[in-house]
Amino acid sequence: MAKATQRQIVAEISAVRDVPGHIPGPSFATYFATVSGGEISAAVEKVYDGGASFPEVLCAPSEIGDITLSRFYDPDDDATRLNNLRQLVGSTYYDVKIYTLNCDLAEPGSERIYPRCLLVGLTEPDGDASSGAPASFSLTFSVSRVSAI
Repeated sequence: MAKATQRQIVAEISAVRDVPGHIPGPSFATYFATVSGGEISAAVEKVYDGGASFPEVLCAPSEIGDITLSRFYDPDDDATRLNNLRQLVGSTYYDVKIYTLNCDLAEPGSERIYPRCLLVGLTEPDGDASSGAPASFSLTFSVSRVSAI
């Protein structure tokens, strides 16, 4: 199998509608082109019993880091969504799916699915009057678990 490039890793989100007391966020129909985070780690404590040369390692439960998704800002598609999301940060949930693409098709079995992620951050598009670079925005999600496929 050939190596994957970063441009093949994309994400999509879908609003979760069945969380009591929470307002579903707007839907996004296209992929997010930049994906970061989602690292899994567990804290450990090393315990040395009475002068032992090697410790006993005690482990805490694993935790998944926040996931940040970004894409280029299209005012026609994104302005209304972002306007609605500003009021929902910290109170709306999305399912986050990350894929590896092969010729613009999702590679079977490549999905990482993070259900019921809480939207905890929204980074607005930056502006610079002297730049022609495309503007982008980011959404940050707090993750509680990754689903087995």
